Amino acid sequence: MGRNTRKRRSPLAVRAVAASAALAIGGGGLIWANFYASAHETNSSPNTTKAAAAQVATISCPDVGQKLTSVPANAKSNVDTELATLDKQITEAYARLASSRQAQTNDAGFVQNAILSPLKDKRTAVIGRIKIDFTRVGAAAPTTLDGLAACTGTTADQAQTTAGGQNNGGQNNNGQNNGGQNNGGQQNNGGASASAAPSASAPANIGGQAGNGPVAADFVDITKVAANVQGKPQKGANASSGTFTTQCGVNANKNHNTDNVIVAPGVTNGAHHLHDYVGNQKVNAFSSNQTFLQGGTSCQNKSDLSSYYWPVVRLQNGTQDFDQNADGGGKEGNVGKILTPVQAQIKYVGSPASKVVAMPQFLRIITGDAKTTTNGLANANAHWSCTGFENKVQLTTQYPICPQGSNVVRTFAFQSCWDGQNIDSANHRTHVAFADPASGVCGNGFKAIPQLTMRLVYKIAPPVLQNGVVKNAFAVDGFPEQLHKSATDHDDFISVTTGGLANKIANCINTGKQCR
Repeated sequence: MGRNTRKRRSPLAVRAVAASAALAIGGGGLIWANFYASAHETNSSPNTTKAAAAQVATISCPDVGQKLTSVPANAKSNVDTELATLDKQITEAYARLASSRQAQTNDAGFVQNAILSPLKDKRTAVIGRIKIDFTRVGAAAPTTLDGLAACTGTTADQAQTTAGGQNNGGQNNNGQNNGGQNNGGQQNNGGASASAAPSASAPANIGGQAGNGPVAADFVDITKVAANVQGKPQKGANASSGTFTTQCGVNANKNHNTDNVIVAPGVTNGAHHLHDYVGNQKVNAFSSNQTFLQGGTSCQNKSDLSSYYWPVVRLQNGTQDFDQNADGGGKEGNVGKILTPVQAQIKYVGSPASKVVAMPQFLRIITGDAKTTTNGLANANAHWSCTGFENKVQLTTQYPICPQGSNVVRTFAFQSCWDGQNIDSANHRTHVAFADPASGVCGNGFKAIPQLTMRLVYKIAPPVLQNGVVKNAFAVDGFPEQLHKSATDHDDFISVTTGGLANKIANCINTGKQCR
């Protein structure tokens, strides 16, 4: 992958001690009911537990989109559509995996023969079409896509290890650039090595209300995690120390959809999960830059037409919501009551090392990685904590169980360095980067821009861990095969301003003021 796409381990992150709960492995696949069967319950022997953990829990496919660091402008539309097709194919294959548990029990070759081989053939065809899209416009077909068609079956234990969890300590990347290093020993190559053959014992489900997570090991009592937050870089003489806060609400008007206009423009349900939207009110798969300018805003500052959107959080307590039978919702394993934040703070901050330049109009930034269960943690940028603990503990690979009177907090710190030319890139990463975590300096000739930070607070009754099972869990929406891991949390942003607001934000930050 090209430059600036990976993050260095931050000194903010140390090993987070996992809760004592073990994996709750369930059976029957995507069951749209409140189901907490566990291999650890009364009639389960240790051998049954081991067999369930050895079952193929999900599908791991190389992330083709992240390998495309450059796409010709006149091929982009077709390529984006093909990449969305790959996501749809994985979703369909995962649904097949989840609904065929008995067949897997009866036939050790079922997953490979009936699911993974056909999926490889379909992906081969799509990758071939992407190459043709390049050659049709006179560009060389990308060789980086060779060998990315094959997918593997991943067991529950392997999925937990790849996504972090208790097996690699829930470390927090804090959104830094790690220069391509390995994360906790896992392979960041888009596919974990796994046997596709299921065990002889029928599995229970894989946790969660829909049978695709989360599991008990995805949660930790935050009071039992050692402090892991360290200081920020020291501000230099040329630091930009101001802040600009924009108040855009909490999506109380329930502006939702399952599109993603950045990653899958023109594709309905391109995200395969539901987003909250604040700021710009007319954002969907078919929106254009002109649409954004006409979209209106939920922000108090009517010159802020930017779009701020993130996956919804759901409470999995047996209830359902409006989308229980819809694409991107219950049909794809995103179930439970949608929770509206009680607070959403959006703030732009400066650089400890330099002044900032104004964000360009229509700049797109995605922070975090919705596919960390497949890709590993190189681009993870999830931050989970509790009120009263934010300056002590931040988690990436586990959800916090907060003490009485404390609320769950999600925070995001976006990339704060820009290449000075592009408002987007083929893989939506290489045009922006994180500053050096020690100095705050932007590398590779990149320019410092106002850093977008977001803080979302949720009032959630603490989940309960009993006998290796989590009850009343909460989780972010995600691609169904990603098993609702906390590390898959991510946030999206499109900068749209009028009336010179972008310059006002930069000037406020550069002059050390606190503005609204």
